[in-house]
Amino acid sequence: MVSVDKINQMLSELWDVAPVTCLEVSETHAVAASTDIEKDIRPGGSISGPAQFAIADSAIWFLVSGALGRIEPMSVTTELSIRYLRPALGEQLVAEAVLDKMGRSTVVATVRVWTTDKEKPCAVAQGSYFIPKEKT
Repeated sequence: MVSVDKINQMLSELWDVAPVTCLEVSETHAVAASTDIEKDIRPGGSISGPAQFAIADSAIWFLVSGALGRIEPMSVTTELSIRYLRPALGEQLVAEAVLDKMGRSTVVATVRVWTTDKEKPCAVAQGSYFIPKEKT
């Protein structure tokens, strides 16, 4: 089983400037949170769309490792679409990816992104990730 600590350790070793951290991970879901959103605040106080897209992408990346049961830093996005529902007002973004389907080479997930209230998402996304073959 992959743990939050293992994912965050991987981030610190391979991408020490990552703007996200993993809060939860299991075989069927993962939760990511922003760590430095200040640079992504637009005039008017909303968090930029690219920052929301990035955290949705990161949540699926974390989910892939949870679903596989191993850290897989080389899994890559093959498709990601997002719909912005309302302005992202707040000081932190949180995203939860839920597994829709796991195939032999692809993971498909749906993501909800929010700032202060999980029940009022600012964006929803769906995406897929390619799973590289495990080294033997």
